[in-house]
Amino acid sequence: MLFHDIEVDYCKKCLGLWFEEDELREAKDSADMSLNWLDVDLWKKTEEFIIARNKKFCPACRFPFYEVNYGKSKIRVDLCNVCHGIWLDRGEFKQIMEYLKKEGAYEVLNNYSKNLLSEFWEIFTGPESLKSEIFDFLALSKFLQYKFSIQRQNLTKIISQLPK
Repeated sequence: MLFHDIEVDYCKKCLGLWFEEDELREAKDSADMSLNWLDVDLWKKTEEFIIARNKKFCPACRFPFYEVNYGKSKIRVDLCNVCHGIWLDRGEFKQIMEYLKKEGAYEVLNNYSKNLLSEFWEIFTGPESLKSEIFDFLALSKFLQYKFSIQRQNLTKIISQLPK
């Protein structure tokens, strides 16, 4: 099935979605381009992994899933520590997108400089391709223009009237 331009598998019974490695990030980026710069590394804190209580198994590897919170949210996603696939129950993708929109707005308003510097550094270090990292940096830097325009309307008006 094509889901936000990404081919994913799904369960006809429960309508859950199976994302192979990196497909969830790609679907998220395709669903909302303004969130390209905001990525969650689910494998960063393996000490927080909990064997899934619902006895679900990876459809690719047949190993038991681990449960982990998606970022700082209360959304519990199932993931395979072997193939790095991610299983989302019905409705969890929508919940993730809503969480990321709130998190993105908070990060832009409160930690803008830190995030911009981090995105700039990722141009050289990855983890995504150079092209993708440049787009992420540009998307985040565009927020500066919007934030400045909204917060400093009088100053923006004066600057726009300066001779070119």
